[in-house]
Amino acid sequence: MKTKSLKLVGSADDLLYVTFPNLDDGKCVTAFTTRMGGVSHGKYASMNMSFSNGDRPKLVRENYNILFGALGLNPERAVLSHQTHTNNIRVVKEWDIGKGIVIHRDYNNIDGLVTDIKGVALVTQFADCVPLLFYDPVNEIIGAAHAGWRGTMLEIGKKMVEVMVGRFNCEPKNIKVAIGPSIGQCCYEVDDPVYMKFDALDYISKKSIFTEKENGRYMLDLWTANRLILEKAGIKRKNICVTDLCTCCNSNFFHSHRASGGSRGNLAAVIALKDK
Repeated sequence: MKTKSLKLVGSADDLLYVTFPNLDDGKCVTAFTTRMGGVSHGKYASMNMSFSNGDRPKLVRENYNILFGALGLNPERAVLSHQTHTNNIRVVKEWDIGKGIVIHRDYNNIDGLVTDIKGVALVTQFADCVPLLFYDPVNEIIGAAHAGWRGTMLEIGKKMVEVMVGRFNCEPKNIKVAIGPSIGQCCYEVDDPVYMKFDALDYISKKSIFTEKENGRYMLDLWTANRLILEKAGIKRKNICVTDLCTCCNSNFFHSHRASGGSRGNLAAVIALKDK
């Protein structure tokens, strides 16, 4: 597995994860997990980051301990999303710390998290959908969002920018974004109903994100779709890092819903502000 836009940390024989050079400035920590380096078994092997797909909670907690130990973060200060393909975003406060890991998560239908609290890791989960990580180095604000085709069509990336501007006085010109490993256009075939849903994004040419197949279906480019949504929201093109790693093509390294037929673990995107 090779990448030109991202950075691989570790080895395929041990813990291996992806970081995002445009966000990692010494104050911000990022990671996107692979399947490598955990303790889960079977279809979850070995680095599964989900407590809700049938894996043993004890093993998932140990996976978080392993990853967060490598990142220099405390897993007990992580906050997990509750993803249902919405564009709902939660502003994470002190009382949210640990939710989804060590204490009960008292919120539902949250596909995005944003905070200004240092030392708190925002965690979203994936198995082909698009991770979006946000960082304003001027105001020191971070965000994480989950964008499948529904979240993309609902412009969750634009919604995150609006929350960062409205709640934290960020300026779009300062915000940096990473579009993480996810299913590429090479592997993502969709039907006509999905194609038609994107009529709502009238500022995006369908030719720029869909390639029609002979069978009447379409190959969807979620990477470009999310980049164009972010640019429409005021993010500078130079501040957007776009993945070149398809989770389906690289299913020996990444959990992929499409490649596995739904029998798999989950990957995690992590972003945190260092507290020192």
